[in-house]
This record gives sequence, C-alpha cells and structure tokens, in this order.
Amino acid sequence: MDLDFAAIDPTALALAVAGLIGAGIVKGATGLGYATCALPFLVPAVGLQTAVAAILAPAIATNVGVALGAGHLRETWHRFRTFYLATVPGIGVGIVVLSHLDQALATRSLGIIILLYAALTLGQPALTLQPRTARWLMVPSGIATGMITGLTGSQVMPLLPYMMALGLAPDRLVQAINLSVLICSSALALLLLGTGTVPLILALASLAAVPLALAGVWLGTRLRRHIAPATFRRLMLMVLLGMGLALALR
Repeated sequence: MDLDFAAIDPTALALAVAGLIGAGIVKGATGLGYATCALPFLVPAVGLQTAVAAILAPAIATNVGVALGAGHLRETWHRFRTFYLATVPGIGVGIVVLSHLDQALATRSLGIIILLYAALTLGQPALTLQPRTARWLMVPSGIATGMITGLTGSQVMPLLPYMMALGLAPDRLVQAINLSVLICSSALALLLLGTGTVPLILALASLAAVPLALAGVWLGTRLRRHIAPATFRRLMLMVLLGMGLALALR
C-alpha cells in the first residue's frame, strides 16, 4: 500500500481534507459514525486501501470519549465482550480479502454498506431480537462486522441493526456502538501495522489527520446551538445516501 502525495490531484486532496473535517462536524453535531462519513470523500482521492488506513487514527480519536466516558463502560463490556472479541478475527479475514480483491469491487461494497447505514439510520425500523436469538447471533454478527471493517473500513454493519434490535436505552445504544467502533478501529490499526500493510508515512498521515477531525468535532458541537441536530442529521444522511450510491455504481 503506497501513498504518493505528488500523484494525488489537488482538487481530490482538498476534497479529502474537507471530508476529514466535515466528518468531524457531523460526528460532533449528530453522533453519526466518523469513518463512515469520511470514507466517501477520501476514497475518490486516494483509493480504498489508503483511505481505510488514513482514517484509523481520526476514527479512534473521535470515538474514544463517547465509548469510554458514558458511564456504563464495565456493564457494556461485560454484556457485549463476546461480540467485540469476535470482530478481531473477522477483521483479519477482511484485510486478507481486501488485499486480494479487485479494488473496484471493494469500493462498490463500501458504497452498499454506506447506503444500508444511511437507510437504517433515516428509517429507524422497529427491529427486534428475542434474547435467545440475540445470544446466538452475537458471535456471527461480531465476525461479520469485523470482516466488513477489514474489507471497507466502515465498522457499522451489521453492528448497527444488531444493536438497534436489542431495545437498549439511547445512551446505552450509543455507548455500545461507539465501543465497538473503537475496538474495531484499534484492532484494524494494530493488524495493518503489525503485518506491515501500512507504511510509516501513511501512519503519520493518519496521525496528522487527527487535529482536522477533532477541529471538526468541536465545530459540530457548536453547530448544535444553531441548527436542530435532527434536521442536520437528516441532511447529512441524505448526502451519505448520494455518496454511497455514487460509490456503489463506480
């Protein structure tokens, strides 16, 4: 995985930087997933493999506060640790598949994931899982979430519908999802670095993107004072639907 900055079109690079900041704004204003919002902007600029690696440090930085600071960390970990641990081998499989899969197909897969994520978040369908079924699906859902994370860099499917179907209180739902995203992002970073898939310059580029992401989050939290979060959320989800469709049709 090589990153040649000189070969990147300035307009595409500007779009990528805007995506890093814009995804932070969306995260701060609405709580939507950082990586899933940023990837549609980065992929056209630098390609899927590079975008997946470049987004890791910002995704970790923007999720750590919500994941660890919501007040139910021990309980959330105890309840979902099987799911979280199951994502790790899935991520390994996803990375292997990504390294051998045609990049156009992998990019279309990301587009489909973004479309599903935006549609689920917009529609808020009344999903329900019985406790016994939820226990049976915990490991397969964790493995599948890990595989899709390794393949596309997006950590939300099937994590989102699985968690939505459990009937969790809103604060518990947000923490459970963000803790999974934090674990998946961290595991993906360690696996990519440990296998030498990510060169040093790309790891440094990912770290350099953290201030852009955090600046976006800060702007997003201030934006909440002036625009209703629900209105902004719907607007951004419509943008994601368009971006996801464009990637799916590439």
